[in-house]
Amino acid sequence: MNQTAINNIETYIKTKLEDKEHIIAWRGVISSEAISNILIELEEKLLKEKISVKLRKKTYNISVECLQNLYHHCIPLPDAYQTIYPGKYAIFYINLLNKDAYMLTTGNFILQPKVKSMSQKIDKINTLTQEDLKEMYKFILNHQKLSARGGGGLGLIDVGRKSGHKLTYEFLELDKDYYFYVLNVKITEE
Repeated sequence: MNQTAINNIETYIKTKLEDKEHIIAWRGVISSEAISNILIELEEKLLKEKISVKLRKKTYNISVECLQNLYHHCIPLPDAYQTIYPGKYAIFYINLLNKDAYMLTTGNFILQPKVKSMSQKIDKINTLTQEDLKEMYKFILNHQKLSARGGGGLGLIDVGRKSGHKLTYEFLELDKDYYFYVLNVKITEE
């Protein structure tokens, strides 16, 4: 077990979760019950924010998609890590950037071979216009079979399409086999 890598990941997570400008900060085992609780809390907090209905709905809808992505793609780590990162461990938080913008961040562990394909997929999404994303979304929706996890690869495309901003990401190495994948999604009214 690489203690330095664990410390780096923990420092990253704690820094984000302790940010005073967050409207929601969660870490734990992702499950359907956890998602329901997060969404209930998020809805309550968004209603208290002095933001437009459009931004509130957009933030909620993108959150639903990101939480579904966590639920379907999060993997448990080997037993050696289970006391630190139990089950399908994930993080989810939304920080206030300014009165008209939020930064939604998710994090979960992935296998090392997925790092390259995830990077390529997000980089591809970031090169597309809103119209291209819409067309790609429709094409995949109409032509691709659902995977065993219930999706057809639409999650990130939908997040990119709905946010209207470039997605940012990073991979924090845990060990040679596992990385902590962090996705950042900027959400504004436009």
